[in-house]
Amino acid sequence: MSAPAMRDAYLGSAPLQPGDTVRFVSPSGPGKPDSLARAVAFYEAWGLKVIVGDHVLQPHPRATYLAGPDDVRRQDLVEAWSDPDTDAVVCIRGGYGAMRLLDGIDWAAMRERATRRDGRPKLLTGSSDITALHEAFRVHLDVPTLFCPMAGNDVFRDSEQVRDDVHRWLFEAWGGRRIVGPATEALAEGAAVGLFTGGNLALLAGSQGSTEAAESPDGILFLEDINEDIYRLDGFLLQLRRAGRLSAASGIVLGSWHGCADLVGVRALMHEYLADLGVPVLWEQGFGHDPHALSVPLNVKGSMRASFGGGDHGVSLMVDEESS
Repeated sequence: MSAPAMRDAYLGSAPLQPGDTVRFVSPSGPGKPDSLARAVAFYEAWGLKVIVGDHVLQPHPRATYLAGPDDVRRQDLVEAWSDPDTDAVVCIRGGYGAMRLLDGIDWAAMRERATRRDGRPKLLTGSSDITALHEAFRVHLDVPTLFCPMAGNDVFRDSEQVRDDVHRWLFEAWGGRRIVGPATEALAEGAAVGLFTGGNLALLAGSQGSTEAAESPDGILFLEDINEDIYRLDGFLLQLRRAGRLSAASGIVLGSWHGCADLVGVRALMHEYLADLGVPVLWEQGFGHDPHALSVPLNVKGSMRASFGGGDHGVSLMVDEESS
């Protein structure tokens, strides 16, 4: 498959169907036995075969915030992706640590093993700290990925809305879907088309200077974060602005800011950095760490529209240029 065909593979057909194989990994923090069992049960109830990585529950002997040393977490990830029977690699939780794995991965070998038996690309899913992998898979593998709530987290247990939304993204085609958060509003008006990129703001800022951030991609940039003081958000945005990531965007979509200072102040900060870029900006799209977080596909082409009129806003995927 050509690179554009790989990126468009899920626009016309669902990524998964019952009977497919998914591999559970934890590239960041360690899972818990009860959370893992619950996650497996959810995915098996959807008709999927689940294989769990060997080290998902193994904490690092020193850094208990990591699911084992870097080499074993990396081994789980690479083995999961490289298995010819794998249809999707599912990160069951975030935390911290995914970026530590990137420099030790043979990306050429991963690229050779990026397709399923049916010729379509394998799918990576996860959010939060998994932003580091979404960025790396975009740059090195050029495959579509899904930024979605993770099955090992409480939000997946507590919100039927979250589970239903993830299920739709996994078992229905992506093309033509409209994504609108319940509280979405415009910070700056306009319309844009382009590749969906981004994720967690802190992870994107922390990647500046890396191979993955050598070039700032154009297209529609998604940003969200959790539990950050406003001065930290200010610093992260400053890093992205100085690196050219903000000015490269044709549009910006802001997700949830759960636990991040006062939302009025966060909104004012975002307005200060983004409103004069000359591109549409949406506030509170609902993806990220919201208790009912929406899922967002990445490294696929889509469109967005923002209007102060109150109804004509949202993000929609498009199958081709004519549908924009």
